[in-house]
Amino acid sequence: MFDQQLALSHVVAAPDRRARSRVPHRLTRREGERIRLLGQVMDKVRPEEVMHQLEAWVETGVKAVIANHNLHSLHLIRTEPRVAEFYGLADIVQIDSTPLIAFGRLVGRGTRRKHRSTYLDWREHFWSLADRKGWRVMFIGGAEGVADTAAERLRARHRRVELAVRSGYFDATPGSDDNRRLLEAVNDFAPQVLLVGMGMPRQEIWIADHLDALPDCVVLNVGAAFDYEAGVQKAAPRWMGKAGLEWLYRLAVDPRRLFHRYCVEPWHLIGPIMDDLRSALKR
Repeated sequence: MFDQQLALSHVVAAPDRRARSRVPHRLTRREGERIRLLGQVMDKVRPEEVMHQLEAWVETGVKAVIANHNLHSLHLIRTEPRVAEFYGLADIVQIDSTPLIAFGRLVGRGTRRKHRSTYLDWREHFWSLADRKGWRVMFIGGAEGVADTAAERLRARHRRVELAVRSGYFDATPGSDDNRRLLEAVNDFAPQVLLVGMGMPRQEIWIADHLDALPDCVVLNVGAAFDYEAGVQKAAPRWMGKAGLEWLYRLAVDPRRLFHRYCVEPWHLIGPIMDDLRSALKR
């Protein structure tokens, strides 16, 4: 009952502009599925459950947002108000962090390894489903040529997917010519699934700014998804992700860019960490 009330309060708290198309996640949540961890709302959902819900939304033609939380996003949400707005619009918030899952279990939130869900966890399921259903999928993001290379590889394996891509290098300012042309292209293509991979927090801010202008589709923030599909970045072995060591792999590969994210930003979460620990001790 508490989680159903939390889910309803989450819907009410979203901006009025979404009220007309807002659909509760699976209509009825499992007890304890929606939790609050480090001050933010997240959903204990397995990757296959995310795909099941995504398919249901595509089939009914509603507009929905699937987000994900990790330690980086938890830092950004405290420093960038527009990121907080994006998460207020999300219908599902995946837990994209094994350390977060471990901490949730420590403080009694019932999180388990199976609840880790991000693009690399459901990519094969997603593209197989999109191929079987013949979905229209659009990706926005990546450097010039990267998305095209990824699209070529994906089309070769999933021939029934209608796939369109656009580079993430454009002026994302609302009202700019670049932005207007991009929105026209998105609406002309009318994707059923829109993947936005422009890195945090740019992708979240862009979605929050333009959700109303997008056609009815399922929108996901997917970061470097197409960098992986194009072979520009190499994904960590999945066993490292399951063991909570994916961050270490990525840090070793790109230490200059990721040192602050992995070694400095988590210290900014000490406050909410202590709050959750105190609450757990009281319980």
